[in-house]
Amino acid sequence: MNRLLIVGFLLVSTLDAQGQQPNLAKLKTDAQKVVSIIRGDKAKTQAYCQINSLGGEIDLAAQARDEQKAEALTKRINDLEKQLGPEYAALFDALNNADQHSIEFQDILSLFDNLDKSCPH
Repeated sequence: MNRLLIVGFLLVSTLDAQGQQPNLAKLKTDAQKVVSIIRGDKAKTQAYCQINSLGGEIDLAAQARDEQKAEALTKRINDLEKQLGPEYAALFDALNNADQHSIEFQDILSLFDNLDKSCPH
């Protein structure tokens, strides 16, 4: 998934970011599991790829200052994320509390790069 898109989702998350820093080694293991789950399920892979595509559309809507379109696209992404399963949601909830500037955090995001390659461009 586009790293800026992931970081953007984390930044605009409505979850409380006041919690303790999560164990990044455990999160990396969790991320590997999530990527494996998505890769192993065609419907989840398609939902993941649609999220990537919609992320680009959100960027364009934001540049055009079209808040209505950006909001509608965000809702669609939220619906697609539900299809990816509770492990995906739990991972990104935990990442919301992680140090987004750490090398470990970037390593976790890079696990999704290979999954991105399975998406049509």
